[in-house]
Amino acid sequence: MGTFERIVILTGAGLSAESGLGTFRDEDGLWTKYDLADVATPEGFARNPALVQDFYNQRRRGAAAASPNAGHAALARLEKEYPGDVLTVTQNIDPLHEAAGTERLIHMHGELLQALCALCGDRHRWTEDITAELACPACAEIGGLRPDVVWFGEMPYHMERIYAALAACDLFVSIGTSGTVYPAAGFVAEARQAGAHTVELNLEPSDGVSMFHEVIHGPATEVVPAYVERLLSG
Repeated sequence: MGTFERIVILTGAGLSAESGLGTFRDEDGLWTKYDLADVATPEGFARNPALVQDFYNQRRRGAAAASPNAGHAALARLEKEYPGDVLTVTQNIDPLHEAAGTERLIHMHGELLQALCALCGDRHRWTEDITAELACPACAEIGGLRPDVVWFGEMPYHMERIYAALAACDLFVSIGTSGTVYPAAGFVAEARQAGAHTVELNLEPSDGVSMFHEVIHGPATEVVPAYVERLLSG
């Protein structure tokens, strides 16, 4: 396969699905019981903060009970053993990449196990439920804590660092993402423009499948370890 000097990996909900964490498209998933406008927008939080907190409290409990799968483990192994530079950018807010051992990681949509104070901007690791009665550990004000996640209409985190990595990479791998949500859906075009080889590993073709030089479809727990093995074997 040849050696790439700089690899950028983008992961989405499809990677964590086999760990029991649902995607937007799951017929019986948690997302189907709620309107995204109610639970994943700043306006929804302003209208009914208790509903939003309850939704993310459920997701936080689910993430805490989940374990990384073979796909997460393979990516952690790649980072550890690959002779070049490997950066993982995830759209997922769960902690499964870290649990598997990945260290060079960017959470572009925030983290479920962090709380953000809307009043002072401070962030804290948070594993328990968030309620309106809680005080911020930094400013001591009550009622400002919210999940440290990026809602629709908000700007994803660390975009300058991500675009710089895309402009410098020579291999871009998209794993378990539908290719429908921007700006992440545009990353493959950025990487191609930089001259990178682009690869899609997904259960089914994404909306942007035509932008990839190489496409491998199947469960993440099968196709990700197999592809990592190819990279490591040269």
